Amino acid sequence: MRHFPPRRIVCLTEETVETLYLLGEQDRIVGVSGYTVRPPQVRREKPRVSAFVSADIPKILALEPDLVLAFSDLQAGIVADLVRAGVGVHVFNQRGIAGILAMIRTLGALVGVAERAEELAQGFEWRLAAIAATPRPSPRPKVYFEEWDDPLISGIGWVSELIEIAGGSDVFPELRQRQAAKDRIVSAETVREATPDVILASWCGKKVVPARIKQRAGWSDVPAVRDGRIVEIKSTIILQPGPAALTDGLDAIVQALWGESN
Repeated sequence: MRHFPPRRIVCLTEETVETLYLLGEQDRIVGVSGYTVRPPQVRREKPRVSAFVSADIPKILALEPDLVLAFSDLQAGIVADLVRAGVGVHVFNQRGIAGILAMIRTLGALVGVAERAEELAQGFEWRLAAIAATPRPSPRPKVYFEEWDDPLISGIGWVSELIEIAGGSDVFPELRQRQAAKDRIVSAETVREATPDVILASWCGKKVVPARIKQRAGWSDVPAVRDGRIVEIKSTIILQPGPAALTDGLDAIVQALWGESN
C-alpha cells in the first residue's frame, strides 16, 4: 500500500463493502462489485468495477486504489492482473463463521480501526451465542440447504453452521468443509433418503421455484415437500460470507425453522 491506512479501496465482493460501512470507513471505498447491494445506498454512492470472476482492470487502475480487497481462488485471475500492475491486494478466503469474524478483525486492522472491528466482531459473536442458546423443541428439524438446483449443491460451511446455530440439523454436515461447489454436489436420491423436514434454497442469484423442487421424482414423500416447508432465502443475505449472513441470513433461517424473528 502507498498509504496507511489506505485512502482508496476497491472491493471486489460485497462482504468487505458492508463491513467497511459498519465500521464507518465507507469513504475509503472508491469502487465495488456489481453484485453489491448492502447497504442499499451503496449502489448510488460507489462506482461498479467488477462482476465476480471478471473485472474492468483499466477502470480499477484509473481509480488509483491503495488497496484492492478480493475473495478466494475464484478471483485469482483478477488479482494476478492487479498485482502485475503494481496494485496492493489482500485476498480473503473465509468459508466458515470463524473465518468471517477473522475477516472483520483483519479488515479493521488493514484500515487502522482494529478496536472498532473487535467491537463489531464481538457483537456478532454475542448475538450468535444468544441465538444458539435459545431453547428449542426436540428433536431438531433436519434441514437440507440447496445452493444450486442443477446439479444439486448443498450448503457451504458458514451456511451449515448457521443452520445449527438456528436450532436445525444439516442433513449433509460432512460436506461443509468442502470449499468448491463441485465437491458439494449431491444426488436427488441422497436428499430423498435424508428425509429433510425443511428445505432452504438459495440458487446463487436466480429465483427459487418451489414447484420444481416438489416435482422431483420420488420427493413427494420427503417431509419438507409433503408439509410445504420449502423456503427461499435470498442469496444476498446468505451466500455472502460476511455480516449479512450473520444477521439477516441467520434471522431468515430462524424464521423458516421456528416461525419467529429475532
